Amino acid sequence: MKKYFITGLVILLPIAITVAILVFVIDFLTHPFVGLVSSALAKYRLPPTLITFFSEIIILILLFFFITLLGAIARWFFIHALFKLGDRILRRIPIVNTVYKTSKDIINTIFAKDKNAFKQVAMVPFPSKESYVIGLVSQDAPQICNNATNSQLITVLVPTTPNPTTGFLMMFKKEEIILIDMRPEEAIKYVVSCGVIIPGTQNPPKIL
Repeated sequence: MKKYFITGLVILLPIAITVAILVFVIDFLTHPFVGLVSSALAKYRLPPTLITFFSEIIILILLFFFITLLGAIARWFFIHALFKLGDRILRRIPIVNTVYKTSKDIINTIFAKDKNAFKQVAMVPFPSKESYVIGLVSQDAPQICNNATNSQLITVLVPTTPNPTTGFLMMFKKEEIILIDMRPEEAIKYVVSCGVIIPGTQNPPKIL
C-alpha cells in the first residue's frame, strides 16, 4: 500500500504543481482586467462563473495579440529609438536605475540567443576539498578578482537542492574544475531529484 501511495504521489505532484503554476499565472495576468471585461459581458445575462471564465479567455487572447504587436512595433527603427531614449532616462533616475539595470541584465543573460553562459556542467570541490558538487559553468571571473588572487578564476553557479533557483555563486581556479559530459538540463534534474534521477538512466539506481 505504501509503495502504491508513493507511486501515485510521484505521478500526481508534477501535474498538481503544473496546474497550480498555470492557474497562478493566468490569474496574475487577467485579474486587473476581469472586472472591465465582465461588466461588458454582463449584458448577456450569463452565470457569473461563465462570465469570469469567458473574461479570462478573452483577456488572454487580447494579451497575446498585444504582446505580439508590441514585439513587432519594437523592431521598427523609430520606436526602437524611443525605447533607447526611455532606457537612458531610466538609467539616470536614482534607485530606479539600479533595479532596472540589474533586472535587464539578468533577463538579457537568460534569453539572449548568443549567450555562452551555463553551457557546461562541472564538478567542483565544495564545501571542502574532499567532496564535490555539480556546478554550472558561467564564464571567466572578473579581472579584478583574477588580479587579487594572481590566478585564473572561473565563475561557477552551484545550485541548491531541491530548489535550483537558489545557490552559491563561486569562483574556482581553472585546475580545480572538472568538466563532465552532462547537459545542463540533466544536471538540474539531478539536483532537483536530490540525486535520485541519474543522467543517462531510466530508473533510479539501487543503493548497495
